[in-house]
Amino acid sequence: MFKPIKSKKIYEVVIEEIQQQIISGSLNRGDKLPTERDLAEQLNVSRTSVREAMRALEVLGIIQVKQGGGNFIKDRFDDALVEPLSMMFMLNESHPREIVDLRKIIEVESAYRAAERITDEEIEELRDIIDQLRIQTKLKNEAMSVRFDKAFHYSICRIANNFLFSNILNMLSNLMDTLIEDARGIILLKEENQEVLIEQHEKIFHALERKDPKAAAHAMREHITLIINEYLSNIEVSEKFSK
Repeated sequence: MFKPIKSKKIYEVVIEEIQQQIISGSLNRGDKLPTERDLAEQLNVSRTSVREAMRALEVLGIIQVKQGGGNFIKDRFDDALVEPLSMMFMLNESHPREIVDLRKIIEVESAYRAAERITDEEIEELRDIIDQLRIQTKLKNEAMSVRFDKAFHYSICRIANNFLFSNILNMLSNLMDTLIEDARGIILLKEENQEVLIEQHEKIFHALERKDPKAAAHAMREHITLIINEYLSNIEVSEKFSK
């Protein structure tokens, strides 16, 4: 059976029109939008609908509202949807496994692509991060260890040079950062895992250094599997006993 087609709200049509103007190049990054009155007249809609559309576009990270200056297309869309996606995850009471699954999909492929494209300068960048990760871990400075752990993973995704990979990871940066911190906290409850974590990061690095895509992807998969086995298993046991 076919379902009735629902008519769109006027402000949704306004949003689509502005997005289409950006996609077509009629509106460019940094451009100032017409005033609410002018937009309402040009689109033949109410100013209320335009105002609702502007609020939604601001939340989505498409436009920037400058007090007293008007509405502008953002210069960068790197942080678009960051808060809405994080909020959606929390409101849906999603399980950390979903974030780990997403990490596995993005980061294993990112490691593969990064190994194909990495430059000598980027290898040295990762080497410095790995060196600092080992130093801070030996000093038991967990705050700094977390910092370099995050830097390592985000750098690989950037080096993969895939706009969507990098931006999806950045969109979920708050959730990713929390997961890395929480996962390390649980994994490191076992003292022997301290060296395991370092070795896994070094294994990923050495595969990238050799520019070996298959080895890099395999090493990253092993690392994410550790998170699944140690971190998620711990959470699921806790949830079972809390019911």
